[in-house]
Amino acid sequence: MPCRRPRDNAEAANNISKWTGTVYIFSLIGAFLSDSYWGRYITCAIFQIIYVTGLVILSLASWFLLVKPSGCGGVEARCDEPSTAGVALFYLSTYMIAFGNGGYQPSIATFGSDQFDETDPKEARSKVAFFSYFYMALNVGSILSNSVLVYYEALGRWVMGFWVSAASAALALVLFLLGTPNYRHFKPSGKPLTRIAQVFVAAFRKRNAEVPQDGALLHEVEGEDSHMSGIRKILHSNGFRFLDKAATVTEDDYSAPENMKNTWRLCTVTQVEEVKCILKMLPIWLCTIVYSVVFTQMASLFVEQGATMNTNIGSFHIPAASMSLFDILSVLTFIAIYRRVLVPVMSRLSGNSQGMTELQRMGVGLVIGMAAVVAAGVVEVERLKRVEAPDQPSSVSVLWQVPQYALIGASEVFMYVGQLEFFNRQAPDGVKSFGSSLCMASISLGNYVSIMLVSAVTSLTAGDKRAGWIPGNLNSGHLDRFYFLLAALSLVDLAAYVACAMWYKGIKLASSDDRVPAAHV
Repeated sequence: MPCRRPRDNAEAANNISKWTGTVYIFSLIGAFLSDSYWGRYITCAIFQIIYVTGLVILSLASWFLLVKPSGCGGVEARCDEPSTAGVALFYLSTYMIAFGNGGYQPSIATFGSDQFDETDPKEARSKVAFFSYFYMALNVGSILSNSVLVYYEALGRWVMGFWVSAASAALALVLFLLGTPNYRHFKPSGKPLTRIAQVFVAAFRKRNAEVPQDGALLHEVEGEDSHMSGIRKILHSNGFRFLDKAATVTEDDYSAPENMKNTWRLCTVTQVEEVKCILKMLPIWLCTIVYSVVFTQMASLFVEQGATMNTNIGSFHIPAASMSLFDILSVLTFIAIYRRVLVPVMSRLSGNSQGMTELQRMGVGLVIGMAAVVAAGVVEVERLKRVEAPDQPSSVSVLWQVPQYALIGASEVFMYVGQLEFFNRQAPDGVKSFGSSLCMASISLGNYVSIMLVSAVTSLTAGDKRAGWIPGNLNSGHLDRFYFLLAALSLVDLAAYVACAMWYKGIKLASSDDRVPAAHV
């Protein structure tokens, strides 16, 4: 594509958010196919193949059609207009990359957790640590993209950067397939969307039925759920009582034996509780979207802010996009601190072997995320004070951004790792991948909400000779006010989250004496 900048910083931020949001919204498709048809292993393999194929097509398209003349795409050398075929291949490849990357992410996280047997105390402890190390591995991989690939980008060597990405993804696919004989494989246990629909249909059909006070009188089967092999039974809970009508046995059911077998008329307690579990998780999930709005600024407005600062340290130039390395280093550091220091200390104080529940960790992540945008706002205030010429970068060093990147990294450890654990542990057996996809969908919606927020702020603050908060030239704007607005929204979101977390009650399996942890704050 021709090397040219968008019209302004708001547009650039929105373009990044659109792309990221599209990637993560595909996680819902991957989760559906995993839980309903393919199983997690096949889903991971297929979507990784799509991902690698997309990267290869992008590399070939760039090599043959897009980046001309040779060496263009840097700061100085601009590229020729690409051909129609080149543009078509470019968009095909980028959406294949989005589809493949987004589709396999929820399944790979759940597939990894499947390798641990919760009935074995040693493996159960390892499973608790798995999500931390899984997120650490994601960030170790990001070091390459935020150092080597950014370096190639700065030199205009886009094709080389794309081929490095394709080779890395292909290597990851090969390593994944090599482990096939040693994996624990689980077959998909049914069609969760159908089971959910059956509960609502049955409850509506029996809307006039009286639900018994004793939950033991509701319909259930012996042993594992007969409709979904391998699904553990879930004990009855008192919330969402109207859904219990779906498991209420009426005189019509007794008089017509075929009604007892009609799952569109009579559901099991486990089936009803699956729906209740999903409904109870949704308020928690909604409260994480505002955090994702904060998180997505790291790839957009943080970079644009850094580009208007002094990016030179002596003769050494630091690309603004490379500052995200401090986010990655923060993630790696805080995962180590959490696992090695905080967990032992907190477990002794709280009596919880995990140290902190998932809900508590997510709350801490919200607080740290709010602190990150406050820090970014303070840096922007100082940056604007030291602007010597409207068209020149501020004299403030880009290293002043280190605290905001480090705080974002720390918040990720508590929010996203806690979120992955929470949705995986609290999701019913039949929708584990869907549980993991909620974390990805939160990032997706956070990006889309960011687009709407940036557009609304730009529309309301610009015009009548006003540059607005996020103009093309940040020296004429007030990006600090946008950051402080995000902090205020985060504070409101935190209050709502605490209320939802206190209300939440965890899933209770029939095979366990206690609720799965993370049911309190």
